[in-house]
Amino acid sequence: MFVKQIDPRPSERILDVGCGTGTLAVLLKRRMPSCEIVGLDPDPQILELAREKARSAGVAIDFRQGFARDANTLGGTGYDKVVSSLVFHQTPMAEKSVGLRSMAAAAKATGELHVADYAEQRSWLMRRLFRIVQNIDGFENTQANADGALSRLLGEISNDVRIENVVPTPTGAITLFRATLGVD
Repeated sequence: MFVKQIDPRPSERILDVGCGTGTLAVLLKRRMPSCEIVGLDPDPQILELAREKARSAGVAIDFRQGFARDANTLGGTGYDKVVSSLVFHQTPMAEKSVGLRSMAAAAKATGELHVADYAEQRSWLMRRLFRIVQNIDGFENTQANADGALSRLLGEISNDVRIENVVPTPTGAITLFRATLGVD
């Protein structure tokens, strides 16, 4: 579902922020082999697993070490799309803001941000289920997302933020956002 939303096009440059073990990066590269995919994650051991996953899948992906706040320091001419999956619910509020702004700065002026994460938990059931995530990742960092911080922060970056889908899960609702840059 998220890969379909991102919709990689021929020769696009896509940055996967908080790529973890590289699952999304590999899926994107398989969907559109001519894309340049760069994965960014702070954990060197996790990046080794991502590199092995890409080798096993037979795809070339450039994995680099860094945090979301480092997204705009990777160089190059800018990314067509900058994506992130299940990263921001577990980061402190200041890092959410800095990370999203850095992602926007890494994108081309008319690029897109795609974020899939726990965001506002709109129903009583989803708020209850989200407590599972909060018990694991801590209330301090996750509560802002449950209260709608991602929508607000993305709105500070782009005038065109859309919720493409809200997916109920056994641990709360995951929201799929698309923010188009350079739109007034």
